[in-house]
Amino acid sequence: MSNPKYSIIVPVYNRPEELGELLQSLADQTLRNFEVIVVEDGSTLSSEEVANEFSDQLTISYFTKPNTGPGPSRNFGFEKAKGDYFVIFDSDCILPTTYFESVDNFLKQQLVDAWGGPDQGHEKFTPLQQAMAYTMSSFFTTGGIRGSKKGIGNFQPRSYNMGFSRQAYEKTKGFHFDRFAEDIELSIRMKKLGLRVALIPQAFVFHKRRATLSQFFRQVYNFGRGRVLVGKQHSGEVKWVHWFPFSFLLGLILIPVLLLINSKLGFFLLAGYIFYLLLIGLAALFSTKSAVVAFLSIPAAIVQLVGYGAGFFDEMTKFLR
Repeated sequence: MSNPKYSIIVPVYNRPEELGELLQSLADQTLRNFEVIVVEDGSTLSSEEVANEFSDQLTISYFTKPNTGPGPSRNFGFEKAKGDYFVIFDSDCILPTTYFESVDNFLKQQLVDAWGGPDQGHEKFTPLQQAMAYTMSSFFTTGGIRGSKKGIGNFQPRSYNMGFSRQAYEKTKGFHFDRFAEDIELSIRMKKLGLRVALIPQAFVFHKRRATLSQFFRQVYNFGRGRVLVGKQHSGEVKWVHWFPFSFLLGLILIPVLLLINSKLGFFLLAGYIFYLLLIGLAALFSTKSAVVAFLSIPAAIVQLVGYGAGFFDEMTKFLR
């Protein structure tokens, strides 16, 4: 094809099966004016064969490099890109068939420098993955941390579903962090540079997340660490809402202590936690229409908040030393 409008950059690390699902969803797009650049980030489990399987369906390039993390890997892909817009997805995402049609229609109406889209679970994901997808985007957990969804310039895109113009890349020079909140840091710099950033609600992705709660814990632990690293780089970017997961963790620790020294206060705090978690479960039931997903959303929310809070506290103590 002639120079594509969109260049899709996908860093991948030991996830050939998930990459195959993403590439299939790209092959099924109703609008196909794009190229795909797969960057193998020092994997021990190669995705080259998977990428080659789609060479007849997609304009696809495959590159390998030593492991440096997702930020530098995406920057590597940007340097190879030919499109007017750079679009990045995590390898564990699946796109609805109208994703690029939605983006294209939006950009014809509003010319913005960058955009992001929501994420959600898919009916083919395991119930636990659907529960994790729900809690990660829920207002009742940390979903609101991404910023207001209304208006141009308030939304902070995330790297599982983010796009920006070539001009925006030239102004920002891409990602500055190797890993841990590299997308948040880039979003903040976009805003400081006065770039027009928008949410495109119709440009959502199905985000698989992790397969187990232990893997999910490690992921959100690093999210908590990353927020502190962003705060070191950009003054004022650690706000009260980012302290909420740590407060949740601290409250959990206090419950057994209070039950021993002040049972009335301990039961009051415990009742508050039970009410809060039931609220999450009921909201998940209303949103997902699945009793199993709603039930699993409760342990998923606990792991999410405890993991994020622990990572936040760990990095904050390093920062304050």
